[in-house]
Amino acid sequence: MIFASPHSGRDYLPSFLSQALLDPSAIRSSEDAFVDQLFDCAPGLGSPLLAARVPRAYLDLNRAADELDPAVIEGISRPPHNPRVSSGLGVIPRVVAGGRAIYRGKLPLAEAEARLRRFWQPYHRALAALVEETRAAFGQAVLIDCHSMPHEAIEAHTRPGHARPEVVLGDRYGVAAGCEVMDRIESAFAGVGLRVGRNAPFAGAYVAQAYGRPSRGVHVVQVEIDRALYMDEARIEPLAGFQDFRAQIAQVVAELVRPEGAALAAE
Repeated sequence: MIFASPHSGRDYLPSFLSQALLDPSAIRSSEDAFVDQLFDCAPGLGSPLLAARVPRAYLDLNRAADELDPAVIEGISRPPHNPRVSSGLGVIPRVVAGGRAIYRGKLPLAEAEARLRRFWQPYHRALAALVEETRAAFGQAVLIDCHSMPHEAIEAHTRPGHARPEVVLGDRYGVAAGCEVMDRIESAFAGVGLRVGRNAPFAGAYVAQAYGRPSRGVHVVQVEIDRALYMDEARIEPLAGFQDFRAQIAQVVAELVRPEGAALAAE
């Protein structure tokens, strides 16, 4: 098992904040705040955790390096239709949550390329190395791509009369992970009392698409956790019960990293 948190970075460069139209609170609205802390027990249980420090509003590590938005970067020709880029959520985001613009104008192409060299490339070199080292050592690798989702996002996609999922697992509808892997991860979250959905409204983005190769023994599952379970979304602050929820997620991680059959062997 490998855990990664590409959207929890919160090191906002002063030079970036000076470019932005948004205040320091609004610019954090796309951040998966505190997700790295929810999963930070993983290294102590024997699994690596790769956590970004660069903020999502500055550079989105769950996008391809060529998902460049001509509406925010100078000198970029309009690419074939890409809904992420069209909505302003390319690798250099144009907007944060709610469609609020980050910049007054466009960025030079040289600046976009510098961000990719400084942050995107090292992150994905590290992630690719972890995946390959794990697969080589164990015959397979399971990457848990850790995210959070706005409460309103899941409310809007819940059918009347159905319970709202608190965790959404995305495997790109079976393309990025084997069904037995999905079943095990769903069972781990359900085992601590969380309601789990699959692929709607989040099926997985670039990381799942680029790394998930079940036929080669590499499985990727994107995990989206309802932010309302552990944080005040407006204030971007942990709730009073944050540590209890963190302990709940630690139980999930412990179950996932436990070798299959270990409990049976102990008995």
